[in-house]
Amino acid sequence: VSAGNGCGHTLLTPHSGTLSSKNYPGTYPNHTMCCWRLQAPPGSSLLLAFGDVDLEPSEHCAHSSLLLADPQTGAAYGPYCRNSVPSTPLLVTNSSTVTVLFNSTSHHSGRGLLVSYATSQHPGMGAASPGMQRHLWDVPDPPLTVCFSVYCPAGCKDIHGDIWGNPSQGYRDTSVLCKAAVHAGVIADELGGQVTLSREKGITLYESAFANGLRSKRGSLSEKRLVFHKVCCLLSPACDDVLEVVAFNASSWWHEVDVLGQDRAWVAERAALSTTGHSWAAEPGAKAAWLELDLGTRRNVTGIITKGSSEQHSYYVTSYHVSSSRDGKNWRPYRGSSGQEDKVFEGNADSQGEVSNAFIPPIIARYIR
Repeated sequence: VSAGNGCGHTLLTPHSGTLSSKNYPGTYPNHTMCCWRLQAPPGSSLLLAFGDVDLEPSEHCAHSSLLLADPQTGAAYGPYCRNSVPSTPLLVTNSSTVTVLFNSTSHHSGRGLLVSYATSQHPGMGAASPGMQRHLWDVPDPPLTVCFSVYCPAGCKDIHGDIWGNPSQGYRDTSVLCKAAVHAGVIADELGGQVTLSREKGITLYESAFANGLRSKRGSLSEKRLVFHKVCCLLSPACDDVLEVVAFNASSWWHEVDVLGQDRAWVAERAALSTTGHSWAAEPGAKAAWLELDLGTRRNVTGIITKGSSEQHSYYVTSYHVSSSRDGKNWRPYRGSSGQEDKVFEGNADSQGEVSNAFIPPIIARYIR
């Protein structure tokens, strides 16, 4: 939670978040204050990354200050201002609750503050404190492609800063890393998440692009680039490309009786992409038919592949909607990055080929319809 008239962009979730002072990175107002209370799940501890602390200097930071307090242990950190900055860009606490207090009196300069946090369950945040340590990439080009895996906090999308590059080409090393990851559709801004990327040889020019409500700028010459991956790099923890479906369900299924009087059941279980023979089909004439996939647990779903049924019948689906649920009872239609209307996905044009559609941003759910 946050309170006060000096609060800027704020997005706080139990596992990660981003907060800033009012007007950041413009000069913060006079005589303002904001208090943020960060609460992580019991048993975990908070890691705070100081992206920027630029408060006008004063003796003992008396005029403008950032102060952190741990109510569980009684520990305090700060006060911080321009002449008394944190000794490290990453603060590791031993508490699941931290209070962040910002206040200002009369002053003339200062961008204010930008802080992100995550829980101890996401140690990758310390490898590149969430998208703020831009100098991490300002080193000579490595001889081979190098992979990185870092944790990006929720709420980085609305942080001020330009995004450069094209999602198909990667991003300049001067990008705000996590904001670029949202732009590329690798993570959702309201959730944050692990980002896997590689640093490769650059190209001469980056064209502008539009994704997830963000417009990138046309960039000039660069010798290096960052490429985001939806699958793991060689040096990252192992992951599977294809999610296992524990159970299939459907609104109805077709019980076919062929010309010889033989029965054939087009049941939901036959919807698995690797199934040989006929597929799933709804009962003929059924309205608003749906197919449901149970992934067994909450997963990060980045896309879907569909194919028709070429077994005797040339059947295929030309378009479809997607809904998701975490409990199998409450369903949310997928609306993509615009968030205005239910997204219509383009399906198949024949019964033979496979068609892939990406979820930008991804879906976090156990059930998909």
